[in-house]
Amino acid sequence: MAKVTRDDVARVAGTSTAVVSYVINNGPRPVAPATRERVLAAIKELGYRPDRVAQAMASRRTDLIGLVVPDARQPFFAEMAHAVERAAAERGKMVLVGNSDYLDEREVHYLRAFLGMRVSGLILISAGPSEHAATEIDAWDARVVLMHRRPEAIDDVAVVLDDVGGAQLATRHLLEHGHAYVACLGGTETTPEHGDPVTDHVEGWARAMKEAGKSVEGRLFQSPFNRYDTYRIALDLLSGPDRPTALFCATDDQAIGVLRAARELGIDVPGELAVAGFDDVKEAALTDPPLTTVGSDREGMAKAAVDLVLDDSLRIPGGRNGGAPAAAAGGHAQVGKGRVRQFPSGLVVRRSCGCRPA
Repeated sequence: MAKVTRDDVARVAGTSTAVVSYVINNGPRPVAPATRERVLAAIKELGYRPDRVAQAMASRRTDLIGLVVPDARQPFFAEMAHAVERAAAERGKMVLVGNSDYLDEREVHYLRAFLGMRVSGLILISAGPSEHAATEIDAWDARVVLMHRRPEAIDDVAVVLDDVGGAQLATRHLLEHGHAYVACLGGTETTPEHGDPVTDHVEGWARAMKEAGKSVEGRLFQSPFNRYDTYRIALDLLSGPDRPTALFCATDDQAIGVLRAARELGIDVPGELAVAGFDDVKEAALTDPPLTTVGSDREGMAKAAVDLVLDDSLRIPGGRNGGAPAAAAGGHAQVGKGRVRQFPSGLVVRRSCGCRPA
């Protein structure tokens, strides 16, 4: 049986092959609704299947988006990856996911592999990108959208959250319960000093403490981001003579580890220890007690990242992602505008902070 071609579809639909291409690729030119319906009907009647390999060779791009995350085993990154995949599917794209394990060389490995596959663009959830990663991106002239990390360069394209403001909300809320102070579980020695969300969470905690006239001296503790290592650290912290009565954790995964350690030590939460986290992963509502945390519009952030990575209007000469003007004052645009799209964060109150259930 002869292979159905685009010419066959155009003949049956009574259009040009260019119009058929516009319908299949959703652009770059608009097609009248009636004409689109004729083309789609012809595609269905003939059983036409586009040759994606040929399309990629012609356009030098595929229907793929590369997504690099630090560790998809962590709930926040897993949920974010799923949200990106859903948003990409709505745009007719598929997502390739790679785990960097917080290692520069693995991040570069996935960048090189995905770019070699001619992905439409990259969404990078990273502690960097490192100098090597930036060099790789420049060499391929790739569209890259930073997600979760605040950009340092004015020409970077990014989707970020108000991490500082969210951490302030959570810390203030714990202080409003009458605690003398709120301790904080931050990141590790390798956590970047600037732009990293966990660093911003610690900054938000410190601001709220200082606003309340509380000292932060000796009240910030280092911990990896996962629940397993945090559990062991929390066992030591909560067994000590100066055990805090309130603890803000930079991630929900850390908070889950703290809740497990408190239960093992027989410490009542929230009676003896109030706990709040950050991220509002789905498990946060199922912990015992349910975790008070900071949430965000993950679906909206994922959609914004996919829209940005596919937006050719931002791909202009003059830099890695072009040289367009900066966003609004302060470097952060309102949602839906500019090169940096910042989303608000909000407090999700449950029982671990000491509030009664609704």
